[in-house]
Amino acid sequence: MSSTLKGKAAVVTGAGRGVGREVACRLASHGVKVALIARTADQLAETERLIVEAGGSACAIPADLSTQSGVALVKETVSDQIGRIDILINAAGVFGPIQLIGDSDPDRWIETITINTIAPYLMCRAFMGDMVDAGFGRIVNVSSAAALHPPGPLNSAYGTSKVALNQFTRHLAAELQDSGVTANVIHPGEVKTDMWAAIRDEADKLGAEGDGYRAWVKWVGETGGDPPGKAADLVLRLVGEESAGVTGRFLWIEEGIQAPIASWE
Repeated sequence: MSSTLKGKAAVVTGAGRGVGREVACRLASHGVKVALIARTADQLAETERLIVEAGGSACAIPADLSTQSGVALVKETVSDQIGRIDILINAAGVFGPIQLIGDSDPDRWIETITINTIAPYLMCRAFMGDMVDAGFGRIVNVSSAAALHPPGPLNSAYGTSKVALNQFTRHLAAELQDSGVTANVIHPGEVKTDMWAAIRDEADKLGAEGDGYRAWVKWVGETGGDPPGKAADLVLRLVGEESAGVTGRFLWIEEGIQAPIASWE
């Protein structure tokens, strides 16, 4: 157990499954008190059970982070049940519509931006002040390599949401410079999650324009993808004292099946 993390407190969004659950469980295993946030109560309850049975400390807070009132509820509940937090992990996300812009569902397109970009902004805004006051904080926003790929058809909602998240995090890091609080984005790898399955199912309905997605789905399926534990390893490195000088960066897991792509560094 890391002595530098024991006794600290974290909020992890998207903690009901996938990378968010893995990160929450790993933080708890290092003595971090974790507030688990997601929309689905049953999934959160399972994550909480896993943590508690392993001897960790967690509380589940079902909430819709796409609204200001939902974020305010989370902030109030976390303050009451845990107190000030040291670590914020924004792992909640959706892939959104795999559609041409002219044919896209506006509600799904806007929802993708709201969940992937607006919700992290609202969460950072809600919790960063306490971190600055304490002189310590770690913010990690889960982005995607899709933000670094050349633009193409069908992926405008997700790609735009992650590009925006990257740039927001860079602005946040600039504002937090020399405060003791860092802000970074990570690519968690090609993880075979429920999002992967949703992309598989939607790509199967497409014509030839979906060949690229079907090839990606097959590649991840055949290789097994990257284990979510690698993303948790990266998060643990970023939230420790040793990463005090790492901020405003796009970071990759170690030895992922996709080679890192150059970003703004």
